[in-house]
Amino acid sequence: MPGDAKPAAVNLSEAKLIQALGSMSTATLTSVLIKKGVRNVFMRSSRPLTAGQPRCCGRAFTLRFVPAREDLATPQALASATSTRAAIEAMPAGSVAVVDAMGCTEAGIFGDILCARMQKRGVAGLITDGVVRDLAGVLATGLPVWCQGSAAPPSFASLTFVAWQQPIGCGGVAVLPDDMVVADGDGAVVIPAALVAEVVAAASEQERLEAWILREVEAGAALPGLYPPNAGNQARYAAATAGDNAGKGETD
Repeated sequence: MPGDAKPAAVNLSEAKLIQALGSMSTATLTSVLIKKGVRNVFMRSSRPLTAGQPRCCGRAFTLRFVPAREDLATPQALASATSTRAAIEAMPAGSVAVVDAMGCTEAGIFGDILCARMQKRGVAGLITDGVVRDLAGVLATGLPVWCQGSAAPPSFASLTFVAWQQPIGCGGVAVLPDDMVVADGDGAVVIPAALVAEVVAAASEQERLEAWILREVEAGAALPGLYPPNAGNQARYAAATAGDNAGKGETD
């Protein structure tokens, strides 16, 4: 970006924010957040369940498990008022379910039926530091899932579900309800709710700059002084993209 100028956060609607983030890579977003001093945003161990699945983006709907205790982790608990079933019915369309399973890989937190219901309700995706079960069925629902894999036992074999829409930890990252979550082939990233608009503005500018740099590389340019750009290349970039800024800063 030319000089030290910072892109202004554009006043975008929620739909426009989601649309913009839907095309931004988690690689770009983590870089932007690091520059803003927010480093711990990448959820470790949460990998795409299948290669080539759709990316997802939306506000975090958080769920929390704790270690199983015999009087709490029972089949009967699945029908309680604080069950995962009740939580799924509270998930808004477009939200991303982010589940704290404490990294447990011995029991699947959700199976095909729960994932099918989430898909039917319009949930954008499921992210957890645990695993799912009924793998073939989960894949058949088409719900994008980021997790550590699959396991046959039900959740109550190792875990007890206790709450939703509370602050959680997932993959070593703090996630609060309504934080923004973006997940792609590299993994899942959380953007603090208060930073979403300015991160979108900065990430948009970074991706524009990197697209220009890539074109320069493809044309045979050497990397020193180009990536990152020195003052001369910053000026060249500004001139080459001057027309792209027309109308920038308008309110949606």
